[in-house]
Amino acid sequence: MASDSSPVPVPATTGTVTTAVPARLDRLPWSRWHWMIVIGLGTVWILDGLEVTIVGNVAGRLAEEGSGLDITAAQVTGVAAALYVAGACSGALFFGWLTDRYGRKKLFMVTLVVYLGATAMTALSLESWWFFLFRFLTGFGIGGEYAAINSAIDELIPSLYRGRVDLIINGSYWLGAIGGALLSVVMLDTDIFPKNLGWRLSFALGVVLGLVVLLVRRHVPESPRWQFIHGRSEDAEELVSSVEHRIEEEKGERLPPPAGEITVHQRASIGFGLIARTVFGRYPRRAFLGLSLFIGQAFLYNAITFGFGTILTTFFDVPTGSTGYYFAVIAAGNFLGPLLLGTLFDTLGRRIMISSTYLLSGVLLFGTAWLFDRGSLTATTMTACWCVVLFFASAGASSAYLTVSEVFPMETRAMAIAFFYALGTAAGGISGPLIFADLTESGVVGDTALAFRIGAALMCAAGLVAAFLAVKAERRSLEDIAEPLSVAKEAQADSR
Repeated sequence: MASDSSPVPVPATTGTVTTAVPARLDRLPWSRWHWMIVIGLGTVWILDGLEVTIVGNVAGRLAEEGSGLDITAAQVTGVAAALYVAGACSGALFFGWLTDRYGRKKLFMVTLVVYLGATAMTALSLESWWFFLFRFLTGFGIGGEYAAINSAIDELIPSLYRGRVDLIINGSYWLGAIGGALLSVVMLDTDIFPKNLGWRLSFALGVVLGLVVLLVRRHVPESPRWQFIHGRSEDAEELVSSVEHRIEEEKGERLPPPAGEITVHQRASIGFGLIARTVFGRYPRRAFLGLSLFIGQAFLYNAITFGFGTILTTFFDVPTGSTGYYFAVIAAGNFLGPLLLGTLFDTLGRRIMISSTYLLSGVLLFGTAWLFDRGSLTATTMTACWCVVLFFASAGASSAYLTVSEVFPMETRAMAIAFFYALGTAAGGISGPLIFADLTESGVVGDTALAFRIGAALMCAAGLVAAFLAVKAERRSLEDIAEPLSVAKEAQADSR
């Protein structure tokens, strides 16, 4: 598809600079400095997984008399889940714009503080409206995290490792899910904690862990790529030089020379109009790809995993306090997917791996729906089926974030992540939990099987889109995949 051939207007600039910073970052070997980035930024997904899983597993307990809240299980997995996702969509857009304007570091500190504050207030909920409000605000902080952190990770990690690192970091969400599932088993045990206390302590523990992450994150630097675009080239050069010196001392050898330089027009900010014209006018096929990937994975995960505990209790008579064991198993499958398949995204390539993980998970989910509809599954075999489905689906879902964070120009990166996350998640993540809560609450096997089939169909459709439109971004610099607007003289043809 040809792109608009008219020039892309460039806002007022603060000067022109020639720099080798991108090439210098991409040629760095893996080091302790990179581990610090991964730990400082990636660990928040563990908190997100912890929180969402706790909510899913405590839904039944919150609905019981004596929980301290007048709320139903369907409201927790439906209304509260939808509000959480709505907050995440809103936060992604709001903080995504601020991230591109004011920098990655400032915003990934602010968004974590918002998330922690809202989680703490959730633990103190005395009324259902209070619980709903702070579920929205917790999502608001998490949405901002997705935009700020994914953009920072891709700009700091060398191109040779970018795919696997991005997938594993996004997949670390499921480490938190395992913790949340097992934690809920303890916290929901009324022999240990009263009904109105255990679920509150679960959220409180998330706050404590988040404070530890906040301390680590203070040492993560600003993105040098953002710095040299926004008139802080001296800061970028100083930062990269210090990192190079540290790595040379660690490895005991000199680094090879960088591959090349880039000349950019520095700017203070970028407007929504230019972002929209760039994403949809200059890269329409990439925009369609990103939207397809996000809708597919968002419906699957937000519609189905939010209600997994309800499925177990409704159709298999699993006690509320035991659902955490089952969820821990499927969470492990989710984490192993990106962990074991991540390297292939950098070696076999993006197109074959994105399309195959989406298609495989969709086909396997169709099979699971068929077996469930026939009454052939038990709680154990249902969990086993889900574990296999989500092994592939998790790698695919993580690649959606990787895709939109690397295929658009640097100046639009955080906002592009925010936009596709918000739009795709709103389509699948808000409607999904609401529809699915009604289907599972009916207690009719056919209704739940229908929800499975819808999720499977959307995953397969996204996989077919990726087979034709996925960008061959493996081992390529971000500037090669999508030339920065600051050096673009005119709109280029939309390349794959």
